[in-house]
Amino acid sequence: MIGGELDRMAMAVLQPGFDGTEPPAWLRRALAEGLGGVILFARNITRNVARDVVPDVTRNVVPDVTRNAAPDAAGDADALGGTAALVAELRRERPDVVVAVDEEGGAVTRLEAATGSSWPGNMALGVAGDESLTRRVARQIGRMVAAAGITLDYAPVVDVNADPRNPVIGVRSFGSDPEEVGRHGVAWIEGLQSAGVAACAKHFPGHGDTVTDSHLALPAVRASREVIERRDLPPFRAAIAAGVRAVMCGHLLVPAVDELPATLSRAVLTGLLREELGFDGLAVTDAIEMRAVAALHEPGEIAVRALAAGADAICVGVSSARGESVYALRDAITRAVREGRLAEERLAEAAGRVRDLAAWYDAQAEARAAAARDADEGLGLAAATAALRATPAEQAPPLTKAPLVVHLAARPSQAVGRATPLKLGEAIEEILPGTVTAEVHDDGRLPDLSETARPLVIAVHDAVRHAWMRRLLDDALRARPDAVVVETGVPGPPAGRLYLATHGNSTASARAAARRLTGTV
Repeated sequence: MIGGELDRMAMAVLQPGFDGTEPPAWLRRALAEGLGGVILFARNITRNVARDVVPDVTRNVVPDVTRNAAPDAAGDADALGGTAALVAELRRERPDVVVAVDEEGGAVTRLEAATGSSWPGNMALGVAGDESLTRRVARQIGRMVAAAGITLDYAPVVDVNADPRNPVIGVRSFGSDPEEVGRHGVAWIEGLQSAGVAACAKHFPGHGDTVTDSHLALPAVRASREVIERRDLPPFRAAIAAGVRAVMCGHLLVPAVDELPATLSRAVLTGLLREELGFDGLAVTDAIEMRAVAALHEPGEIAVRALAAGADAICVGVSSARGESVYALRDAITRAVREGRLAEERLAEAAGRVRDLAAWYDAQAEARAAAARDADEGLGLAAATAALRATPAEQAPPLTKAPLVVHLAARPSQAVGRATPLKLGEAIEEILPGTVTAEVHDDGRLPDLSETARPLVIAVHDAVRHAWMRRLLDDALRARPDAVVVETGVPGPPAGRLYLATHGNSTASARAAARRLTGTV
């Protein structure tokens, strides 16, 4: 094959991120030269609207508890207009470019990073236990993503959250039961893809039984092959049977399958995913700059080995300012083909699957048009409310006047990024003006709780895995046994006068919890 054609195939399998809210010159050039994909992050999203305005494509507005009246249509359209304009610029350079985003709902959102997600995340949907509700929520997320012109949503997470100490999955999972995760995963995929946007099941072959964040180091799943088959694989089997268009491989070491990280393992990507599970769609890597694999090889070598193992698209979250890093990946791939380390047929197959996904998206124009007309007003709040669980269950709403809300706040994972959901104290203040909020991190101290006659609410996130958080919570409850405790992450043992678990920390979940605590209907 001549060099130009080989270069274009190598470019086709790359999916880089970039900085800014307009395509840089290098990206325009790369698209013209065959770049197959782009991934968007919060840093690419333009926001020109007030904090409480929710895009018209979701119409998930609750006027009686928001600071602002329901926004007008122009304001709503503006919320996604900048992103849609950016995507249109990308498509002017390459009409069939695969534009991807991480839009899971809950804690992980890019399009609503400025406000927090209007939709509860997976664990909340799993606890609500209604697959039709999950399907409706995913369709509305698909409606929002489609309005921005995006091809592929890197969701849903179908990892089974087998270890509550998991630092990167947690409430992003539908739960700890493989069958339930599979059912809700299928409903989510069906809902999203009914809106004309491709879904992606992640993180194959299952990231739920780990205590290491793959952004920082290589996690290991030490379970036997029999346990992996029984616990981790069923949701992926269900997703594939439901027609999911893409599967993302996790940067995981799974010794029961192979001694290589899954991203670089032919046994995982070809033997397990393709041959045993029968998946014939797009297999994509997690971002290759994550330390789980970046500590092992240079980026070009990771890309070559992942392609050789069976990956079709190489996700690269961070690119150099002038795109040199993207061209270096292209050159590493073409060099590997010329040296015989990567079969040209394998590269052609991968590039073909990228094209197939783009063609599927093009064929879904009618579905996207139908979804655009299918607003489901109030759904996000209703779904978040259905996920609330209180102990004791029948206690009357405890707040009748403005409280002090103490947030014991852990640092967000890199998967969450810079998403800033409406915090519980802010949601309560919308209903009870004068609410005071204090935020305490792992190196901080509690305020003097004995000096206030206000009701006390203590908000925690994943206290089950943060010793410092449990210690401060115990200290607070000793000082104020009348306090209300709200857990926005994976629940632990109930504590306080009332223990309210939201099973997620989206804006929708914060507002649902605030309404439960104040008795607001």
